[in-house]
Amino acid sequence: MKINVFVTPKKNVLDPQGAAVGHALDSLGFKDLQGIRVGKLIELDVAGSDTPEFRARLDQVCRDLLSNPVIEDFRYEIGPK
Repeated sequence: MKINVFVTPKKNVLDPQGAAVGHALDSLGFKDLQGIRVGKLIELDVAGSDTPEFRARLDQVCRDLLSNPVIEDFRYEIGPK
């Protein structure tokens, strides 16, 4: 199965990269954009099936390795390969 993990800064955390992208877009004429946030996407191809135990392990991997839970949130989507 294919898993897309999306890691984004928490809403109450400053996002300097998002601010820089916002300033660049503004200078390119995109004046109506607000609240730009920059995150990361991690794609995983996994052999196995989607079970509650698997999701518990995936949550742990996302918390312990793929994100910094102090300043980042994560979510994931699971689909076929």
